[in-house]
Amino acid sequence: MLSPRLLLLRSTRTLCTGGVNLPGRAPDMVEVRNRLREIVGASTNWSDHKQAMVQRVSLSSMLATSQRDLPPKAMKDSSLEVHLPLGSEPQLREKYLTFHNTVRFGRILEDLDSLAVLISYSHTYNAALSRSPLSIVTALVDKIDMRKHIIYPDCDIKFTGHVTWVGNTSIEAKMHVSQFHDGAYSPILDATFVMVARDPENKRAAFVNPLKCEGPEEEKIIQQGEANKKRRVELSTASLLKVAPADEERKIIHSLFLNTLDTKTVSFSSRVLPPNSVWMENAKLKGLEICHPQERNIFNRIFGGFLMRKAYELGWANACSFGGCRPNLVAVDDILFQKPVDIGSLLLLSSQVCYTEGNYIQVRVHSEVFDPLTRQHNTTNVFHFTFVSDRDVPNIIPKTYGESMLYLDGKRHFNQALEH
Repeated sequence: MLSPRLLLLRSTRTLCTGGVNLPGRAPDMVEVRNRLREIVGASTNWSDHKQAMVQRVSLSSMLATSQRDLPPKAMKDSSLEVHLPLGSEPQLREKYLTFHNTVRFGRILEDLDSLAVLISYSHTYNAALSRSPLSIVTALVDKIDMRKHIIYPDCDIKFTGHVTWVGNTSIEAKMHVSQFHDGAYSPILDATFVMVARDPENKRAAFVNPLKCEGPEEEKIIQQGEANKKRRVELSTASLLKVAPADEERKIIHSLFLNTLDTKTVSFSSRVLPPNSVWMENAKLKGLEICHPQERNIFNRIFGGFLMRKAYELGWANACSFGGCRPNLVAVDDILFQKPVDIGSLLLLSSQVCYTEGNYIQVRVHSEVFDPLTRQHNTTNVFHFTFVSDRDVPNIIPKTYGESMLYLDGKRHFNQALEH
């Protein structure tokens, strides 16, 4: 049996998978997912998969007791290139094709999630171990910035990425996606994911290899990773779920309130919708997913990429309905994975247009697991998507204080999306 190291030799572009050498090209996403299963000892069979996860418990003794016990790794150790051959392998296109003859962006989100996990395992690779004792999962999608709106369904796509920052138990991975068109590769998007390492049972944090710097360029990349961490802490501290809005934000909400008062009555409760506006409560779209074993990840939970795809598609549909035309994605921002989703769960998805400006639409998608036996709801993820329409869209107007906080939160995410 091959070692679970990703044997990607960039000089010859060869990936060894299951005893088969594939010379002359970079690996594709099928091979990426095969490598992930091999790294943790997972099975493609549902019943075998459950037994394999039970056997992983014995790997706990292989975990490092301190980060100092682990050798530092360079960025080049985790650098990967993966191809999605939509142009050269037409049979692959249908999975990625929309009815408008474009690429399903939700599928790209799934591929990014898989690649981020493999990049992290490449960083933590230990040649002395036949299987990795680490359970590496996505903690946060920090940012996805779109560089172009059109992704062609009949042109090859290239994914590249590597580790850019490391904490004690967390890893930041940056990825770039480009597409071959008109004789050259042009950028599609840049993505930053934050991964966390846990023990074989996925119950507690586990140490990862430190990242060593090789040259001034890499030093700048690591400094940016530190800045990203600091920004995330600041945003969490200033969350509207924790502290009151800033003075300028309070003025915005009060102005919205005054603009909706009925001038014919002297009453705080009599509200009138301004022209070219929509009440926030009328800009929702909901969905339900039954989480089947087919959508599991290598750790027997629901694949994070699947959750992102479903949330994106619901958010896109809501933006499309609200704006009256097909919107384009501008940015994905601050997707937090709060709790894992178990197989068999009922996943409730709720999308809300929470902020608009000109022809931009900010959509928030909230996902929660519903237990029909206990009647309990538990939040698993919150997603933020920024879309742009080809025409100006109605103004979204909050009515309650809770909706006003959603409005301000959406405005914050919108401003952050447009800063890049």
